[in-house]
Amino acid sequence: MPTLLPLDASAQLQMQRAREFLPDTVSVSAIEKLSMPERVIEVAIPLVRDDGRVELYRGYRSQHSRARGPAKGGIRYHPDVSREEVIALSIWMTLKTAVLDLPVWGGKWGIAVDPKTLSNRELERLSRGYVRAIGAQNLGPAVDVPAPDVNTNPQVMAWLTDEYERLTGRNAPGAFTGKPLSLGGSLGRSRATAYGGYLALWRLYERKDTTLQGATVAIQWAGNAGLEMARYLTQAGATVVAISDSRHAIFSERGIDVESVAATKSARRSLDSLPADAIITNDTLLELAVDILIPAAIENQIHDDNAANIRAKTILELANGPTTPAADPILHERGIEVVPDILANAGGVTVSYYEQVQNAQNEYWTTHEVDEKLRVRMTAAFDAVYDHAHTHGTYMRNAAIAIGMERVAEVVAVRGFGG
Repeated sequence: MPTLLPLDASAQLQMQRAREFLPDTVSVSAIEKLSMPERVIEVAIPLVRDDGRVELYRGYRSQHSRARGPAKGGIRYHPDVSREEVIALSIWMTLKTAVLDLPVWGGKWGIAVDPKTLSNRELERLSRGYVRAIGAQNLGPAVDVPAPDVNTNPQVMAWLTDEYERLTGRNAPGAFTGKPLSLGGSLGRSRATAYGGYLALWRLYERKDTTLQGATVAIQWAGNAGLEMARYLTQAGATVVAISDSRHAIFSERGIDVESVAATKSARRSLDSLPADAIITNDTLLELAVDILIPAAIENQIHDDNAANIRAKTILELANGPTTPAADPILHERGIEVVPDILANAGGVTVSYYEQVQNAQNEYWTTHEVDEKLRVRMTAAFDAVYDHAHTHGTYMRNAAIAIGMERVAEVVAVRGFGG
C-alpha cells in the first residue's frame, strides 16, 4: 500500500524539506507561522431540494495567510472535500502566489458534495447558501477572493458574486474571479491554467536547448486544463498518445484527436467510445513510456508504490498535489524532472489576480495583453525556480517551496508578530 499522509501533513512535510535550501537570514518564527492557517471556517449549508426535502452539506474555507493581500484560492465541489484538504490547498496557494510574486495569499473553499446529483436550481441554491453561511464579512475584494476549481465554473462564480452583492448591497465584481465575461470576467482566464503550464514546459525545454516538436505526451484527466494543454502541445508539434477520464484512458501510438475528445466529453460520453489502439486504466497511463506525463486530476496519483514504474522523462503537475512526498525522492533519483504544481498550474491564479486588477480599474485588457503578462511572469518564475534548484543541487519542488517560503517569511517578519 502507498504511504499517503493527510494532505495538510504532506504540505507541511514539503515545507520542512525545503528549509535546508533557505538562507540563514530567514526568520524561524516567520516560517513556523506558516505551518497553520490563520483561520478555518466550517459551516453547515441547508439545501432545499426540488422535491421539498432539506439536506445539510458541509462547507469549508481555509484562509492560510493574508500577510500581503487578500486570500485567494479556488472553490471545489467534490464528495471528498475535507478540512485537511482545504488547509493543504490553502498552504500550497500561499506558496504558489509567492513563487509568482503576486500580492495575494492562500485560501481554499470546498463543499463536500457530488454536484452531479443536483439539479441546476439546486446547485444555485447550494452556492448562494454557501456565501450566506460563510458570511459577507469574511469575503470581498480586500479580504478573500475565491475562484473556480474542481466542479465549479463561471456560472457558479456568477451566482456567488450575485449573492455577495445582495448581502452587501453594493456592486463588487472583484469579490470573485473566473466570472463570465459579461459579469467582469477576464479574457484568457478559462485557459490560463493550461497556458501557464504550457509556458513552464516550453521554458524547461528551451533551457535544455531542445524542442517540444515530436515529444510524446500522456495526460491524466480530460478536464478543461487537460484538454487545453493537449491543444497547446499539439500545436507545438507534440503528440498526445494517451488521455483519460474518471473511468477509462485511451492510448493511440499515432496520436489522439483532441477535438474528438472534447466533443465526446461535452456530450458526456465515455472516452472508450473513441477509436484507440487500446483502452487502459488511469494507473497504466501514469506508467507509459512517454516524454511528458501530465497529471491533471486530483491528489496522490504518483506515490511510493508506483514511482519506480514511472517511465516519463518529465512530469508537469497541472493538478494540485498529484505527487506524494514519498514519491519525490524516488523520481529525483531516477532522473525524472518534475515541474511542481505550485509553479506548473499557477497560470490560473495569476490571471485570476489580473481579473481582480481589471475589476478594480474598471478597464479590461485584450487577450493578447493578458497572455503576454502571463508569459512574462511565468517565465520569470520558472527561471527563478530552475536556477535555484540547479544552484542547490535539488529538485524543483524544493526550490519552488523554498522561494515561496522566503518571500512569505520576509513579509511576515516585516509585519511583526503582534506581541
